[in-house]
Amino acid sequence: MNLRREPSFGSVKRMSGVALSLNGKIALITGGSRGIGAECVRLFRQAGAKVAFNYRAARTQAEALVTECGTDHCVAIEQELSSSEDGRALVAKAIEAFGRLDCLVVNHGIWPPDDAPIASMSDAQWRKTLGVNLDSVFGLVQAAVAQIQKQSKTGDAAGHIVLVSSTAGQRGEAFHADYAVTKGAVISLTKSLSSELAGEGIYVNCVAPGWVATEMSVSALSDPVISNKIFGTIPLGRVATPREIAGPILFLCTPFAGFMSGEIVNVNGGAVLVG
Repeated sequence: MNLRREPSFGSVKRMSGVALSLNGKIALITGGSRGIGAECVRLFRQAGAKVAFNYRAARTQAEALVTECGTDHCVAIEQELSSSEDGRALVAKAIEAFGRLDCLVVNHGIWPPDDAPIASMSDAQWRKTLGVNLDSVFGLVQAAVAQIQKQSKTGDAAGHIVLVSSTAGQRGEAFHADYAVTKGAVISLTKSLSSELAGEGIYVNCVAPGWVATEMSVSALSDPVISNKIFGTIPLGRVATPREIAGPILFLCTPFAGFMSGEIVNVNGGAVLVG
């Protein structure tokens, strides 16, 4: 896969132990076995957090990541996320593993790769995309907020929620209306929850990536014609690496983002300039 000028991240590990500290914090990261989620797991661990993450089918990758990050501080949970009940179940398992929850990163999602005109999109595809990308998000956020509120009553510091949207949620995406709808809803959810929860010290923000070199995008980025069109829309001339998305997600859970809530942080190489 041609990333075009993939950057080096030799300095990230040196920074994270000092500047971006999450020592003593517990994080739950969804879709953590691969791509953006796996890089989030690594960076959160480097910053000192204990991390729970879920996987659906990638057991081998999940187990290898736990070994890499340390079995005493990282746990992989096999959990489907296609309904609100699934989301609540995952939060319960994370709390069972580590006893509390300080940070929730909602990173999982599906993007059906085949074009589906709205006139012929099946009900099954529509419902599946909404179930994974939106219904489960509701359950995750609902259960996480309840846990953080419970902890705050005992005098503990409140928490952080970071939702992962997409440029498709801001400008739409032809032939992928199901995906764009869910990602637009995530942006609205971020703004709504920020207004609702800021007074309780629960920070809710969103990271909106553009094209990223992950398994979800490999089919498009491997096609020379499609990839050239993609690169042509990005002023930086390349797609992002997963770590370039994970970094801003980590930042939003640290004290350096202490005056940020309800923000949509665009990480897209300049492709979509919206505030």
